Amino acid sequence: MNRLFVSLSFLVVAALPLRSFAATPDATLDAPLVCNESGHQFIADLMNQQLINPKPSHVERNSINAFSPTPNAHLTAFGFRVFAVVGFEKDDPMFRTGDGEPLAQSAYGVVVFGSEDKVQSALTDAGSTAIVHHVAPLITAIFCKRN
Repeated sequence: MNRLFVSLSFLVVAALPLRSFAATPDATLDAPLVCNESGHQFIADLMNQQLINPKPSHVERNSINAFSPTPNAHLTAFGFRVFAVVGFEKDDPMFRTGDGEPLAQSAYGVVVFGSEDKVQSALTDAGSTAIVHHVAPLITAIFCKRN
């Protein structure tokens, strides 16, 4: 019996993600996602904390830049895990421009794992004015923009 417990304990520990044992930056992005700052401020803060890669991994036609969290960063928004951070600020060298019309003068947000309904409920409860957009099943964007 004791041997079974030790074996099961070893399997559980082996199955835990490595980040549980490493010093990793954790950050909740709830506060800026009440849409009270600029795209530049949002992205620059995350870059300065080394929570996202400084170069966008993708740029949409509408100039929205997608940034990946750094390998050890654990970002959440309203309790949902963030797997991409997006942003744009017109005439700002921090951002690359797409070949289409920019979505807004300034925009930012995150893409999370979670259903649109649950994400919207969490934002409503928090008093956020962010826009919720369905991306794919169980993948939702939380988005703030200024014109």
